[in-house]
Amino acid sequence: MEITGSSSADSSQFSGDSPEEPSKEEHVTSVTEDFDATCWGCGLQLTVSPYEPAFICGWCGAITNRNASKFESKYLWWRRVRDRCFVSILSVFMLLMMCGVICAIYPVAFSISYVCGATHVSISIALAITTISTYCLAAFRSPGAPPLILWGSYSVVGRGGLENYTYCLYCKKPKSPRTHHCRSCQMCVLDMDHHCPFIGNCVGAANHRNFIFFLISALTGTIYVSIISAYAAAQIWPPIRPMPPAFLDDLASIDWVIAILKEIMFAFFSSIMLLSVEGVVLLYLIIASVLVEVGLAVLLFQQLYYIYEGKTYLNHLISKGVEDGISNGVEQKDVRNLIRFFSCPSSALKFMPCFWSLRKRHKK
Repeated sequence: MEITGSSSADSSQFSGDSPEEPSKEEHVTSVTEDFDATCWGCGLQLTVSPYEPAFICGWCGAITNRNASKFESKYLWWRRVRDRCFVSILSVFMLLMMCGVICAIYPVAFSISYVCGATHVSISIALAITTISTYCLAAFRSPGAPPLILWGSYSVVGRGGLENYTYCLYCKKPKSPRTHHCRSCQMCVLDMDHHCPFIGNCVGAANHRNFIFFLISALTGTIYVSIISAYAAAQIWPPIRPMPPAFLDDLASIDWVIAILKEIMFAFFSSIMLLSVEGVVLLYLIIASVLVEVGLAVLLFQQLYYIYEGKTYLNHLISKGVEDGISNGVEQKDVRNLIRFFSCPSSALKFMPCFWSLRKRHKK
């Protein structure tokens, strides 16, 4: 059978020519998902991205951290018990140290002369009063609460009034950049340096100077105790057994350095067995005062160095996480920082040499 006709579609199919199809253009559009958020500082409604962990209000400058969470610790009671124990132990130690110095050295000092005895008693009482008073001011005085500031309403917060402020989830109020919350003291502390368990309190803007004065007074007192105790112990110490002549003749044939040290140590410990109760107390005062003054000297040097750098110990810990070349503030190493800290007259600043003001160097 012969096929006499065919459609145009069939012909086009066999001929390989296909009809032109309309071109399709695809358009990719970006969709921004914004939503409204409320600024805790002024109460304004802000349009922010949902992927931003924190945002700054354009009006008041308050920082809102969405990832901030309140950490509830079950062991806060243990911190309070620890602080109370440290305060009690340190108070008893200071009282025993002062009573031991006066009672043990009193007979030796007055046996020399009445002037020496009266001087020793006067110095001991003055150091005791200064140490106890500065300790009480540092331990029982408020470390310094931040000043109250109006917040929460647009009508009371001016433009930039809460710049760089964050919200404290514990105190339910604004927290300035210079303020840190202490969970042990359960309060925000202005210019917080650290929480010291030995005073059972934070060291902040209100009691930092008292804490430094306590360290200076305690260090001066322990140095005085170690010196006067060593002098008094030398007066009542039993005579040390001298080395036998035969031992001195054999020094050429043995290691004489080790032999002399062994003989001195043996004679020293033999004389300790003959000490009276007063001598044992003096020996305890010497050892305890030397150990305490080493720790106090290290702590005092650390505190004064941070003041010289113009920052606190807590800021030093925070700055450890900052990379080299990045500074979180304008910090200057300057001796005048110490003058301002101790509230010296401002007229004394002009007598400081200009080369003592050294800017902090940053690596490039």
